[in-house]
Amino acid sequence: MAFLQSRSISLVDMYIDNSEPSENVGQIHFSLEYDFQNTTLILRILTAKELPAKDMSGTSDPYVRVTLLPDKKHRLETKIKRRTLNPRWNETFYFEGFPIQKLQSRVLHLHVFDYDRFSRDDSIGEVFLPLCQVDLSEKPSFWKALKPPLKDKCGELLTSLCYHPSNSILTLTLLKARNLKAKDINGKSDPYVKVWLQFGDKRIEKRKTPIFKCTLNPVFNETFSFNVPWEKIRECSLDVMVMDFDNIGRNELIGRILLAGGKNGSGASETKHWQDMITKPRQTIVQWHRLKPE
Repeated sequence: MAFLQSRSISLVDMYIDNSEPSENVGQIHFSLEYDFQNTTLILRILTAKELPAKDMSGTSDPYVRVTLLPDKKHRLETKIKRRTLNPRWNETFYFEGFPIQKLQSRVLHLHVFDYDRFSRDDSIGEVFLPLCQVDLSEKPSFWKALKPPLKDKCGELLTSLCYHPSNSILTLTLLKARNLKAKDINGKSDPYVKVWLQFGDKRIEKRKTPIFKCTLNPVFNETFSFNVPWEKIRECSLDVMVMDFDNIGRNELIGRILLAGGKNGSGASETKHWQDMITKPRQTIVQWHRLKPE
């Protein structure tokens, strides 16, 4: 019990936020019930109201993604409700095989998205509810204000690039990262970096740093060298992925950058960094980059 209590406290510290949302992105209505005989949590996603318009039509196509954190592998989703800012789902989800003690170490995460057929779905807002704070015997019903998604929440990565045309060596140094997104229940991550050398869309060579435990500000100081002929330097790119190591599930992407020239880079800073490396051969060019979620 002491373990469960201490774990519950850490969950509360991590997820309870009584501050007002920085902007109004709507509210969501849901209820919880617990079947003690069958150790099953019953969640009903009912409605939402006053969601922001994400589409050109002045509406959204909302759906809800449901997760019982820290288990991120088993995600459930409601149906998509077309062209509405006040959707009615009235859908029921069953989480079977959850003794009441086990639920004490879970956080209900409801994440409302706007479905987009042609690009990545837009995040509308989310709610975190630590179940250690809920009296499930009361069959509670909630109206919760959605919190808008944090912007630029993946963190930043400090890298250096250097190219020596005489021996065709491209050198990437991963110096450190800061303000990485927490992926673990303790509010930390276990980050490492995976790098792919690519020519066009073809992956050629992979490198990895060691794993740094329980930190959001790792100092890597790892250098990787690749053989890239001068005539191919403009065709290649470095796909740099900051990952969170997980002992049990799959390792998760925290954020990534694509270091490349022209329009191939993942952003202006990445493109400039690559171009500076080419125009200033044999010089080490150091730059911070904002990590992208995908």
